[in-house]
Amino acid sequence: MIVISCNNSKERKEKTFVDDTNKEELTLIGTWERTSYYNYIDNVIVDSFVTTPSNRHVKMFSPKKVMWCRNVSADSTEWFGYGSYTLKDSLLTEVLEFGSKAMKFYISKEPTFVFKCNIKKDRYTQIQIDEEGHPIFAENYDRIE
Repeated sequence: MIVISCNNSKERKEKTFVDDTNKEELTLIGTWERTSYYNYIDNVIVDSFVTTPSNRHVKMFSPKKVMWCRNVSADSTEWFGYGSYTLKDSLLTEVLEFGSKAMKFYISKEPTFVFKCNIKKDRYTQIQIDEEGHPIFAENYDRIE
């Protein structure tokens, strides 16, 4: 019996490719301010609004909880909500436990809000989708902390 070997090394050499552009884990944990808002019709943005000092919207995410507030200086209506959230497979699901008087109406009908979520290091977009998966509106946020 004759055995022939072309390589005496016992080490296996494998090439590994690393994408250096995205080494950092993306997370929603932190404080975010809405910068703009889009409305869609037939998958097309039909109008957009830029946030102004009189209409600010801030969201805060901890590892398991979300809280948001919105300033609408045009009237005295308070807007805020608090609850839990999950982010899985690009879907952000918020389950609100309570909110302002104006939000209680929506929470009592359905406390779960599901958004398609596109997240980058310091920016994310949450897109409300209909039952067929078409976008209804989008909120765009920048990280402020």
